[in-house]
Amino acid sequence: MKYAQLAGGIAALAAFLSCSVAVAETVEITDVTGRVVEVNVPVEKVILGEGRQIYFTATLDTDAPFKRVVGWRDDFEKADNDGYHQYLETFPEMADLPTFGGMKNGTFDVEQAVALSPDVIILNLDAKKATEDGGFEEKLAQVDIPIVYVDFREKPMVNTEPSMRIIGKLFGEEERAEAFIKFRAEQIALVTDKLAAQKDLDRPVVFMERAGGYSDDCCMSFGNENFGKMVEIAGGKNLANDIIPGTFGTVNPEQIIASNPEHVIVTGANWELYVPGGNWVGVGSGADPKESTRKLAALMERPAFTGVKAAIDHNVHAIWHQFYNSPYQFIAIQQIAKWLHPDLFKDLDPDATFKELHERFLPVEYRPGYFVSLKTDG
Repeated sequence: MKYAQLAGGIAALAAFLSCSVAVAETVEITDVTGRVVEVNVPVEKVILGEGRQIYFTATLDTDAPFKRVVGWRDDFEKADNDGYHQYLETFPEMADLPTFGGMKNGTFDVEQAVALSPDVIILNLDAKKATEDGGFEEKLAQVDIPIVYVDFREKPMVNTEPSMRIIGKLFGEEERAEAFIKFRAEQIALVTDKLAAQKDLDRPVVFMERAGGYSDDCCMSFGNENFGKMVEIAGGKNLANDIIPGTFGTVNPEQIIASNPEHVIVTGANWELYVPGGNWVGVGSGADPKESTRKLAALMERPAFTGVKAAIDHNVHAIWHQFYNSPYQFIAIQQIAKWLHPDLFKDLDPDATFKELHERFLPVEYRPGYFVSLKTDG
């Protein structure tokens, strides 16, 4: 009898150890730069290189998006004030998280990061050069803290899916990551399939102004990636595609006038903490559409826009800036397609798509306000 009990106990212990090994394991992660790093997964303690990375954290850890976060960069409240405060309503504990400066501006505190003993630090691709120049990869490797790079900004249409799979692997949420990827692909296909079926598609020229009104300078834009690529996917022709060689750059006012765009789309957000009382268009979670429209109309009084076709025809729109740095670009693609081809996409409802995204994948309710247009009938 005692022997049988002992044998049973050994078997139970073996089963427990087997489960433990399955739950926690060391794996090789290949990040979006091609670096191969070893990480113990699922990670329990994470430092986010940007506060706005909560956009993807919340997609996978929906019930408790801050449960793994032991520190994050201090940009969320400044870059997306409306979104920050919406999350703060539901998760007040996030206000107590340790904050970091950025790698690119040299204010990241390595000693503070080490003291938090994270299992991984997740950085955006655009921070890689500064991280290398500062020797942070080597310093953190010496204390067994891996860095993993993801990208929703530099080449989001290429890197969003692999980035979500990387984070899914880190969090032990691979099935949920795949569910999100599937939903994203289906929603993009609603646009691309219909456009592909058009024999002679008229692609209107679109000028994407990045952060219009943020400063007095004119005019920041996008080259052949990010919002520039989204315009092309949505059935438009990005004005700056052949002017800006990379993802981000500037187009001078004379070039805008000469190109005479048929649509102008301005990105914006609540940037009150960056530029108090600025001319930026504060679209975002729960934004006032009347105020957003007023500020958008005022931007069209600048010399670069007063005589262009888009302004004359009121085909002037504003869209939430943070679509450019989150996994949610498919919402922007749908909305841009609806602006550019209203008859073709009259049954497409980007607001409903964004609401479904919130209901299925996000821990906060959907509050409209992410896009406005001077064109009131389409």
